[in-house]
Formats: sequence, C-alpha cells, structure tokens
Amino acid sequence: MAQLKGACVIGQSGGPTSVINASAYGVIRTALDCPDITAVYGMAHGIKGMLNDQLYDMGQEDAKELELLLNTPSSELGSCRYKIADPDVDDTDYKRILEIFKKYDIRYFFYNGGNDSMDTCNKVSKYMKKVGYECRVMGVPKTIDNDLFGTDHCPGFASAAKYIATSCAEVYKDGRVYDTGMVTVIEIMGRHAGWLAGAAALAGVVGCAPDLVYLPEVNFDMDKFLADVDAIYKKNGNCIVAVSEGIHYADGSFVSEAKTSATDGFGHAQLGGLAALLANVVKEKTGAKVRGIELSLLQRCGAHLASQTDIDESFLAGKTAVEAAVAGETDKMVGFECSREGGKYTCKTKLFNLSDVANFEKKVPLEWINEEGNGVNQGFIDYALPLIQGENHRATENGLPRFARLKKVLAK
Repeated sequence: MAQLKGACVIGQSGGPTSVINASAYGVIRTALDCPDITAVYGMAHGIKGMLNDQLYDMGQEDAKELELLLNTPSSELGSCRYKIADPDVDDTDYKRILEIFKKYDIRYFFYNGGNDSMDTCNKVSKYMKKVGYECRVMGVPKTIDNDLFGTDHCPGFASAAKYIATSCAEVYKDGRVYDTGMVTVIEIMGRHAGWLAGAAALAGVVGCAPDLVYLPEVNFDMDKFLADVDAIYKKNGNCIVAVSEGIHYADGSFVSEAKTSATDGFGHAQLGGLAALLANVVKEKTGAKVRGIELSLLQRCGAHLASQTDIDESFLAGKTAVEAAVAGETDKMVGFECSREGGKYTCKTKLFNLSDVANFEKKVPLEWINEEGNGVNQGFIDYALPLIQGENHRATENGLPRFARLKKVLAK
C-alpha cells in the first residue's frame, strides 16, 4: 500500500482502566517518532472532542510527563460514552468528523476502548471509505471486563484481576480475626461476562480463596445460594462470597434490580447494590454477622496494584496499532495471541477485523465453571495467573504516586 503522510488522532472511550494510558502512550510515543505522521492529536473526551473540535496537540507535551502515562490510571485524555448513529440513518456526526479530519489533515485514527469503541472505529472507517477520504483506522483494545472478541485477553483486565484477587485475599485474612463468625459478600464488576468475578479465585493460589464465586454465565438460584452459604458458614464459622454484579435469574432478570426476590422467601425490598441485597438476605437466613462490600471503581483505577505484564502489553497494543497503520493496515483491532503450554506464557500481537469485534461479547467458557455453578476451576486459574505477574515500578513523590501532568494544549 502506498505511503500515507498526515496527522494522527487518538481518543479514549468508555470506562477507564489502570493501564489505558499505557496504550495511549504506546500510540502517542510511536506516532511522535514516526516520520510519516506529521502531527499527533488527542481527542478531549473521546469522539466528543472530535465533534467539538477540541483536540490536544500532543507534540507540545514534555516527554517525561508523557512517559508517566505508563503508570497513570484512568483516561488522561478524557473519556465519553457516546454512541454515534448508523451513517445510513444519520450521517450528521460523520460529516462533522470528516470536516475536522480535513481541517487538521488527519489520516490516522486510533480509538482506545471496548466493544462500543470498536463499533465507532468500524463506522468511521466505513464512512471514510464511502466518501473517498483516505484514512487508516485502528482499534486499540481496553476493558477490564475482558469481553472483546478474538483477543486472548484485553489490556486492563489483568490489573483489575490482580486488584480483585489481592483485595479478596486481604478480606479473607480480616474476616478471620475474631472468634465469632462472619459472612462477607464481595460485589465485583461484570454485567454480562464473569471474568472479573472469576479472578477472585486467584486468591486461592496464596491460600485465601473465596468459598463461593458466582458468574453471570450461569443462572442464579437464590435458594441454592442461601443453602450453599449456610452450609459453609455452619461448617467453618466463616464464608466469603465473590459475586458478579451481573448475576441473573433463569428468566434473565438481574438479581440486583429485583425489588423482591421470587425465590428467597423473605420479600425484602432492595436496599442498595447487589452486595447489600445479598448481605441482607443472608443475614435473615443465617443470623450471622454479614458484610457486603462493593469494590466499585477501585477495580479499574487501582494502579498501585497494576500488573507489569498488563502495562507492558497495553503499551505494545498502542505501539503495534501505529506501526500496522503506517504499514498500510486499516479496519483492524490489535489483539493478543498467547500460549501457556508447559507453564510458559508467551504473548504476541495479532490483528482482528473490526467488523468481527464490534458489539460481540466474549464470555467465560462454561468448562471453566464448576458443575455446581458456584466457582471456577483450574482452567480459569491457568488462564489468568500469568497475566497478573510483575509489579508496577511507578514513580512516587512524597510517598505518593506521581501521575502524568499534561498541559493539554488545544490544537489550532
């Protein structure tokens, strides 16, 4: 394919992660060093920044501050949750994007996000081809949910998994301090895919496994749940439950959204999130001291527990996106192809068609969930354990993490 000279732009979209900026740095640093790329811009708050003509000139940033993006959590350029329409239905946004592309001579478009972001990439790419504007479009994956099609895993998942496993191990130790028993329910992100909840089982590697793990891949039965908890509590005097926020009944309704449960026998109104709801039901059933814990945003911003493997691979994803685009690739998402044979983990990048990736959710394989539907097996552990290896060697200042401080100079 012919050489293409012009500017590039990168945006971040959807929920942030503790390593999404490592991918952004992979794009920005590689693009700044590329002779075919004449300028590097960052969208302020994802595609909204493009539509609003709010682009940061990344060439104005200090190189050392940019490097600190490797260990800076959240989306430093700003994120959004904006779903552009199908261009065949409404092409208003696309005409505006094309206008901004022409204004800044943007020939490379990189979007760093999850399922919806890959859908945005796909739509932008198809529209630009339709109107005859040459632009190479690449998706750079991120999502702690680990649910993107094709890739072995998603940048961001490993660090969230490490945070979850570590937190569960720490809660395990705390929950056994007193000579009186306790049931602890830990609510973990993951609305449709249970990768994050499954990661709680990694705490078992250090002898601190939760007793029960519930994923949305399996229908939830409140009566069976209560029986499982009650049996473990009576036997051990303690019980730790890790549960995905997306668990649902056989009819598809989310447990967290139920006003009253049709199966729990107590008819309690929902008092809060899922952890609070289940904690109330367990307390009524067992009479035990019960705590409901929601890890919430800490799962995706806990950069102090980021996996170095995750940081390195996230940077690699961004770097590969630029190199592939300059080499002529377009309409692709960078993903990972990995091997764990013989206990040795290897990872290399692989390109996937955006049309295959967009709006498709990858679930935890059922063969990695136990027959009782209340835990994961060794297959899941073998898959996830290599991903959480390595410690984050972050810069600090006065004993606290030193994050990137970008100037965010608007392009003119």
